[in-house]
Parts: sequence; structure tokens; C-alpha cells
Amino acid sequence: MTHILLVEDDPAIAMSLKVTCKREGWQITWLDNASNVLPMLHTAEAQDLSAIILDVGLPDGDGLSLCQQIRHAPDIHQLKDTPIIFLTARSDEVDRILGLEMGGDDYCAKPFSPRELVARLKAIWRREQLLTQQSAKQQNASVSSLDYNSSQTVNSNTTTAAQALTFECLAGIWYYQPLNYSLTWQQRKLELSNTERKILLTLLQAPNQVFSREQLLNAVSDYPDHRLARTIDSHIKSIRKQLATIRPDIDVIHTHRGLGYALCPA
Repeated sequence: MTHILLVEDDPAIAMSLKVTCKREGWQITWLDNASNVLPMLHTAEAQDLSAIILDVGLPDGDGLSLCQQIRHAPDIHQLKDTPIIFLTARSDEVDRILGLEMGGDDYCAKPFSPRELVARLKAIWRREQLLTQQSAKQQNASVSSLDYNSSQTVNSNTTTAAQALTFECLAGIWYYQPLNYSLTWQQRKLELSNTERKILLTLLQAPNQVFSREQLLNAVSDYPDHRLARTIDSHIKSIRKQLATIRPDIDVIHTHRGLGYALCPA
């Protein structure tokens, strides 16, 4: 059963969301403060969480900081890829950008429809499923090479979506395992947020293509707010920083000024 953690201090909003989610057949765990979240996430009950809905303005803490703790806590590592949606009454665009940069996958600005939030959750899960299906299609097609200065290849020895896809290019070998959303480069596992992983996989799917910020935003969200397209810059910066710890001598993601980003300089 789909299990959702809802962290919201307004009982009216919480009850409305609980009713809507239960109609979907989802199990809901509701907490009304920040202090109980991390202890709950260390319990066996949290092992099967499908998503976390976080209110930004909690009476005893900040939902943004709480998200950051969830994403980086080593003792709840299994939840680092669990989708997080923010609920926010703040209209300031900066707050929304901060939420996405701190590891959130999406947000709903209050007031909102519970059905909209359910749709956004389904969209996030659909994106994950689509990435798996894309991997399966490439595997089934048995693609042996791509035109990247005669050095780009995609290798696969399997035909199921649950098994891995390997990309090999000038920047080295990338290994993606859809079963646990693990992406490895240079034999090192990358610690990426959901959004960062989706951006990188989008670039890997077409290494010769220059993607605009708007295209990358569309690739990671079914409900893109194009006023926030600049958040892509922050995610790219975060990805680059991590890649540089592995190979500081390679500029893996190239910026095409005024146009966007591409994997490896052309």
C-alpha cells in the first residue's frame, strides 16, 4: 500500500488531505510538528514511505531545514530519494526556490486543492516510472552506439526495466540501476536528489543535445513553474560540485551561454 507521511500543523488542511488520500487507497501518517518527524523516520513504519508532504511553516521548526536533514541524514539513508512536496503559504519566489534547492521535488502554494496535490504526487511517481521505461526501451532496442565523436555507446545485456543501463562516453562510464534509482560514475555512487538525478539522466539520454533550462524543468516536472527555471542552475551547480570531487579535471556538463546545458563539451 502507498504510504504517505504528512507533516502539517493545520488540522483542517490535514483532515482534508487525509480524506482525499484515503480515497486513493493510500495510508496516511499525520504529524503536526517538526520535532516528531525525525524520530518517526527512524522507525520501521517509515521504511515503506512513498512520499513526504512537508508544511514549510511549522510551529516548532522550519520545513525547509527539515527537508535538508532528511536528505542528508546518514542513518535514514534509505529515504534520501523519497519524494518530498512542500506546502507553503509563502508567496515569495525565493522561498519556493530554496525549497527545491534543498531537496524538495515540488510544492503546493496555499490555498490549494487536495486533488492538485494528489495529482502532483502521481506526476512525480510517473516520472520515475518513465525513466525506468526509457531504460527498458533502450535495452530492448540493443543500441550498440550513439554518434558522439564515434565514442558514445550505450551497452545492455538485459531486457527488463528492473535491470541496469550503462552509458559510456568521453566522460567515462555511467551506470544507472532503475530498481533503486542508483546512478554511478567512475565506479562511484552519486548522492543526488531526485531532481538532480532526473536532470543528469536527461542529459545522458542525448549527450549531443543542448537542453534549455525550460526543457530540463519540463523533464523533471509535470507541473513546471517556468518562473523558477533558474533553479536548474542551482541543481547543475550541485551536480558539478559532486562530479568534481570524483574527477576535477573533467568539465562533464558544459554551459552553452544563452542556450542551456549539454553533457560534455562538444
